[in-house]
Amino acid sequence: MAQPTQLRRFTVRNATRDTTLAEGARLASSYWSRFWGLMFKRRVPEGGGILLTKSSSLHGFFMFFRWDAIYLDDDGRVVKVVDSMKPWTVSFGGKGAKHALEVAAGVGERTGTQTGDQLVFEEPVESAVAPVAA
Repeated sequence: MAQPTQLRRFTVRNATRDTTLAEGARLASSYWSRFWGLMFKRRVPEGGGILLTKSSSLHGFFMFFRWDAIYLDDDGRVVKVVDSMKPWTVSFGGKGAKHALEVAAGVGERTGTQTGDQLVFEEPVESAVAPVAA
């Protein structure tokens, strides 16, 4: 199964709209990194995020903040955007969803990201944000 990137840290750019969603995102491709995701974190720092591979659904259990969920197919094309997910809720990516990108609440709207957009994953910007806050 393909995945959008092999980079452990990366920048996520919306190539369709020429906007940047995250400059310091990280990859969660193992069972445990996907399992823990953003649980017990206080927030997603602005410019940060996490790409959960092989994840077509998400939960907000043990998450104490809102975040945007962007579901992708194997080619990095957006299949669904869920703005400002609430803690303790569940979301499903729907048909074609293979991976999920979690970013700070409001990023999807600010960048105009919508179904059909193409996301690309690039080497991180030197001044990228710190890892997801504990």
